[in-house]
Amino acid sequence: MDYTESLRSFPLLAKIEEADLTALASFLREKKFAAGTDIITEGDDGDEMFLLIHGSVDIIKKTIFGDSFVVTTLSDSMNCVFGEMAMIDSDKRSSTVRANTDCTALSIRQKEFDAFCHDYPKCGVELLRLISINLVRNIRKENENLKLVYQALIEEIEKG
Repeated sequence: MDYTESLRSFPLLAKIEEADLTALASFLREKKFAAGTDIITEGDDGDEMFLLIHGSVDIIKKTIFGDSFVVTTLSDSMNCVFGEMAMIDSDKRSSTVRANTDCTALSIRQKEFDAFCHDYPKCGVELLRLISINLVRNIRKENENLKLVYQALIEEIEKG
């Protein structure tokens, strides 16, 4: 199935020129996941990014005690991308992504992404810039969350 038109709705790809978007689509692979399937597992090596086309997923983290909790739920209407940090490095996955429903995603591995960036350098630089912006936003949001947790901890300690 040709997803080129669907890709335009993703903020990450919104400003990409049509020819580059068509070329990128040729590097993407459709993957289907049954409800309850872990698409990404926290702690595993990562080298693949996903664009959610259909369905919804939970982003799950583990506490230091090994308990799991849902950080957020993403749905296809959000035109979201996950696993994008793997395009920057091939480090361990920072969270688990579990399909809530049957899901369809488009994926690209780091090796394929690198090949795309080599063949389409102008577009590759723009995509890396947009991925970086997304990651920086997430870091800033987490920093704000940490400040709130720190403040709540201080208040609890001061109460005695």
